[in-house]
Amino acid sequence: MAWRWDRWGSYYPKYPKSQPREVKGGIKAQSQKGELGGASWWAKRWIQHLHSFNIGARLDRGRSYARKGQVLNIAVSKGIVRAQVQGSRPKPYDVTIKADMLSDSDWRKVIQQLAGQALFAAKLLAGEMPQDIEPIFTKAGLSLFPAKHNDLKTECSCPDYSNPCKHIAAVYYLLGEEFDRDPFLMFTMRGLTREELFERLDRVSGSKAVGQVAPEPASTTAISPARELEPLATDPTLFWNGQALGDDIFGEVVAPPVVAALPKRLGGFPFWRGERPLLAALEPAYAAASPRALDLFVSQQQGEAEAKISTPS
Repeated sequence: MAWRWDRWGSYYPKYPKSQPREVKGGIKAQSQKGELGGASWWAKRWIQHLHSFNIGARLDRGRSYARKGQVLNIAVSKGIVRAQVQGSRPKPYDVTIKADMLSDSDWRKVIQQLAGQALFAAKLLAGEMPQDIEPIFTKAGLSLFPAKHNDLKTECSCPDYSNPCKHIAAVYYLLGEEFDRDPFLMFTMRGLTREELFERLDRVSGSKAVGQVAPEPASTTAISPARELEPLATDPTLFWNGQALGDDIFGEVVAPPVVAALPKRLGGFPFWRGERPLLAALEPAYAAASPRALDLFVSQQQGEAEAKISTPS
């Protein structure tokens, strides 16, 4: 191990460049080329904060760690992120990122402003961070995103003297991708969960428009009286034994117009660990299964119809 002077006149050890131990099942960055951190403007804003640290090569190594899957786990809770990163030593390093949480009175100021603009609430409900949300915080003398270096307190159990180190940088990058998927994590780090945010918006606005579907306006046309419903049969034999089904219980059966509609609606899997993005892995299976299932169904229906024709009455 060599020693050297830094620019402040301190004498410190220079550790040899080490290679991280191989990890199986770690969290891998979805982007394997170019910059990391997500495509949305709010995720990019987060990465801009990381770039402001000017940590040089550690930034590149952190990007490499994120892409190789060296981060074992990440847990995000109010005001704090905890993670484990596998380095060159047998025991993974513990990483902690603490954010300054806004006080309850600070959040009241922000909620008052947000509740007064329906467009903001609508975009947040759709899982999108409104582009003009930062001035709301600025007007209240606050900041949603880290504005200064010491807005985030970071620690790592590794022997690197630099803070943030490459292990912290790797977690930063993966958080940027996760913010892209779930912008409410930024609110959580500042002390307010998604559920609490909408609850407060609903309370302040005094209407059910936030977090709930607004009722349809009353029609000006006459409404026809409701048709009387046929009472249910009370015969216990019909209940326990069932009744004969109609000939066309399925109706028209067609292939789904959108491939993998349900997974797409659920969104990206948080902190995905696979070699490929989840949707990229699932879509080919859905695309292949739909026509095969339709062919099987049609063949079965045709077989049953032919069987009925050939069976003597």
